[in-house]
Amino acid sequence: MTTPAPTVRLAADKDTGVAVVTLDRPHRLNAIDLAMRDELRAVWRGLRFDDTVRAIVLTASGDRAFCTGLDRDAEVPQPDSPYMADDPLLRVGPKSNDLWKPVIAAVQGMACGGAFYLLGESEFVVADTTATFFDPHTTYGMVSAYESVLMAQRMPYGEVARMMLMGTAERISARRAHEMGLVSELTEPGAALATAVERAAVIAGYPPEGVQGTVRALWAGREAALAAGFAQAPHLISLGNLPDERQAELFTARRPDFRTR
Repeated sequence: MTTPAPTVRLAADKDTGVAVVTLDRPHRLNAIDLAMRDELRAVWRGLRFDDTVRAIVLTASGDRAFCTGLDRDAEVPQPDSPYMADDPLLRVGPKSNDLWKPVIAAVQGMACGGAFYLLGESEFVVADTTATFFDPHTTYGMVSAYESVLMAQRMPYGEVARMMLMGTAERISARRAHEMGLVSELTEPGAALATAVERAAVIAGYPPEGVQGTVRALWAGREAALAAGFAQAPHLISLGNLPDERQAELFTARRPDFRTR
């Protein structure tokens, strides 16, 4: 029996204290299937125990996409109960796995939908000028719940509302994302990873106790709002999502035209 190839790569530099975590499904635009989700969780939890790693960069293979969210071919089992729903990406990020080392995201190409679970749990985002951001949920008859709650902590309300409600009709350019604060630093094409590693190396050079305590304090300032929003999310999704077959119809009839602002 052939063992599936890993979809998440981890490379750590013990001299600098920086680890690079790479999403590695470029043929699927780095969409997250259940195997990748499980690998990511294992990587985050493993990094908790590696004291040689003091800062982390999250990036992706290929130049077309950082991540396009949940792979639409993924089959997600659900309990047969209106009171229990499993969101496959809810525990995919570093904070959800109790990792309090700083994570910097390096983005090029598309970042959309479920990618916001990862960006929402990163300390800051470095992006090159090819990066674009959008959320397709409403286009296909789905509620953008968890993604909206996470992004509402990082962007002005009007901007995150517009991104979530416009669906596939608009993409936010890297420059616009930088102007509104989603992206902290812009680079030339192809330079986001190297720049993020440089920033991570600076942070990794500081005493880890102070750094990790600061990360935890920053997240504590967001937890109350996230908890309140996440508590509503399953019910809103249950009420507002179209049936799977109707979503599939809308996805098949996807709208290729969009504007970038």
